[in-house]
Amino acid sequence: MKRLVLWDVDGTLLRAGEAGRVVFDTAVGRALARELSPDVLTQVTMSGKTDPQIAREILALAEVADDEVDRHLPAVLRHLEEELAAAADRIRETGHVLPGVEDLLPRLHADPDVLQSVLTGNLAANAAVKLGAFRLERWFDLDVGAYGSDHHDRTELVPIARRKAEEQYGRSFAPEETWVIGDTPRDLECARAGDARCLLVATGRFDFEDLSGLDADAVLGDLSDVDGVLALLAS
Repeated sequence: MKRLVLWDVDGTLLRAGEAGRVVFDTAVGRALARELSPDVLTQVTMSGKTDPQIAREILALAEVADDEVDRHLPAVLRHLEEELAAAADRIRETGHVLPGVEDLLPRLHADPDVLQSVLTGNLAANAAVKLGAFRLERWFDLDVGAYGSDHHDRTELVPIARRKAEEQYGRSFAPEETWVIGDTPRDLECARAGDARCLLVATGRFDFEDLSGLDADAVLGDLSDVDGVLALLAS
C-alpha cells in the first residue's frame, strides 16, 4: 500500500437529504424531554463539524446551561444513532450519491496501492448508515476510519486514522502518502493539522471560488473526471 485515502462523507460522497438535519432535532428533543424551538436548527451550520460539536451547539441554543451540556450529551448521541438508523430508508429516498463517486470508489478499492477509508464528523455508526443507504460501505475499510465518535475535534482525526491503519496493516503512512478528501475549509484545516495532503471538491455548501482561495493541494468542481482524480491521488 502506498496511499491512505480518507473521505469525508456528507457533501463529498453523498447528500443524506432532510434526514441528516431532522434527526438532530429529534435526538436533542428526546434527551431533554421537550420540543425544541423551530428556529434552533436554522442557527446551526453543520458542514465540516463533528456530531458531538453540533450536538453541543444545539444544546446551547436550547438554553441548556454550560455545566449541564456534558450530562445530556451521551443521551443525545445515543438517540442520534437510533434516529439515523431508523431513517435509512428516508436517506435513500431523499438523498443521493454525488457525481463520479460510484465510479471512483470501486476503482480505488481495486488498487492494491490504496487503503481507502473515511474521515468524518459523523459518529461511526451514523457514517455506516449513510454509506450503507447507497451501498457505498463495501468500498471502504471502515475499521481504520476516523469519526466524530473518536474525537469531537476534527483536527485530531488524521493521526487517529493513521494509527488505526498502522495497527491493522503494520504499515505507516507518511504525510505525502495521506490524502484527505472533503468539501469544506474544515476538511483542509483537518488535513493540515494532521500533516496530510488535501483535495477539496465543490459539491457541498462552498462553491469552487470559495475553495480555490484556500491552500489545498487541489480543488475540483466535482469528482466526475474519474481518471483525473485517480491520477491526482497517485501523484
